[in-house]
Amino acid sequence: MTTTATTAPRPGTTADVPRKKGSGTTLNVFSHAFLVLWVVLAAGPLIWVALTAFRPSAEILSDPMGWPAAFHWENFTNAWNKANIGQYTVNSLIILAGSLTGTMLLGSMAAYVIARFTFPGNRLVFMLFAGGMMFPVILALVPLFAVMENFGLLDTRPGLMIAYIAYSLPFTTFFLTSFFRTLPTGVQEAAMVDGASHTRTFFQIMLPMAKPGLVSIGIFNFLGQWNQYLLPLLLNNEDEKSYVLPQGLASLAVSQGYRGDWGALFAGLTIAMLPVLVVYAVFQRQVQAGLTAGALK
Repeated sequence: MTTTATTAPRPGTTADVPRKKGSGTTLNVFSHAFLVLWVVLAAGPLIWVALTAFRPSAEILSDPMGWPAAFHWENFTNAWNKANIGQYTVNSLIILAGSLTGTMLLGSMAAYVIARFTFPGNRLVFMLFAGGMMFPVILALVPLFAVMENFGLLDTRPGLMIAYIAYSLPFTTFFLTSFFRTLPTGVQEAAMVDGASHTRTFFQIMLPMAKPGLVSIGIFNFLGQWNQYLLPLLLNNEDEKSYVLPQGLASLAVSQGYRGDWGALFAGLTIAMLPVLVVYAVFQRQVQAGLTAGALK
């Protein structure tokens, strides 16, 4: 007669599966509920603004949270033409084209040198850029105004572009420095052996390899500069026709508050949101790839 000995299951074996599966299901339910709540809190105000943009002012005041009885497209026409949202949008695009290009070019060049070359003061330069992110821009408004006035850059597009670049450069350099450090050195060394200059190596080899990081930081800079209000209010406040979009929306909010054309105001807000949503929808995969590239490499 033989007996079969039974042993207690060790931790991590199949005996533990039911218990782990139950805890995993609870965690999934909790995480999904949190994500749904987050989506409602994030997307709810955007949807409400977009729907309200199609309603007349009387309907908005009588039932602020209601559904449009009819879609009034003339709100967008009034906002674009009568409220000069079209002019403000063009001004923002022109300034953004110069400031974003300058930010990405200077930031990537500075980050490449800091990340790939060893020289006296390398660490100090990097820490200065990192420290620039901790400096509140509001503390620099008075000296910034004085400097711009002395150089004759007040109420000019180049002056506002320079201010945007200076505002965005610390974070851009800090982010791209960490990204350039993750790129393989073999390709760079091979290019130098083949006789490529530092400039050619950077623009033709290293910069294309850093595309995911460039797209990610470019999106963040686009959002920050597109929504910038404090710097234009200080440096670009002489001529209303030169206002950028945030300034124009603030002016529209004040004027429409007296005129009662709230539909045009919400239409202007919707127009301001559209470029941001379109840019993120187009480049969302590149943004995710850029944020995770350093961890994967």
